[in-house]
Amino acid sequence: MSATILIWSLTLAHLMLVLAMACNVYRVIRGPRAQDRVLCLDAMYVNAMLLVLTFGMRTGSTHYFEAALVIAIIGFVSSVALAKFLMRGEVIE
Repeated sequence: MSATILIWSLTLAHLMLVLAMACNVYRVIRGPRAQDRVLCLDAMYVNAMLLVLTFGMRTGSTHYFEAALVIAIIGFVSSVALAKFLMRGEVIE
């Protein structure tokens, strides 16, 4: 019984995360300002990381968890670079 509940809850989590990513893509395309687009890209990498983590929980493989860690690091660095570019107009001083 508990394995069935886990599979259904992971499937529901996958669907919700894909729906959230679709909403983020819409806002990236239709965003009125650059700040809105950057914020949606941040939310998109968090959703992608969570989607990879739920795939890892479903399969039980550690490779997905390592991939999620890489996504998180790259997403954080890109967020900082984009914020610095929007504030100062340059990334490297």
